[in-house]
Amino acid sequence: MKAISDAVEDELRGKGDRPLGVEGAQTGRWALLDCNDVIVHVFLASVREFYDIDGLWAEAPRISAAPRAPSAAHRKPRSAKTGAKD
Repeated sequence: MKAISDAVEDELRGKGDRPLGVEGAQTGRWALLDCNDVIVHVFLASVREFYDIDGLWAEAPRISAAPRAPSAAHRKPRSAKTGAKD
């Protein structure tokens, strides 16, 4: 469980980002990572069953977790051409 939450944090740091907050990771039973647009829950099986997060979110729309190209809002701005006139 700890290895998974650490891997999420490492991946974010590798992209120049970091979680806004991390809760519970030190307990070794569950972790919640607030990654701005995404909340990551990591549980041991028994703890996942106890909290029933899947049941709480049963009616929420499902989205793919597959990697995708960054949106225009997350791309670095292009440099302005030198000598360009408005």
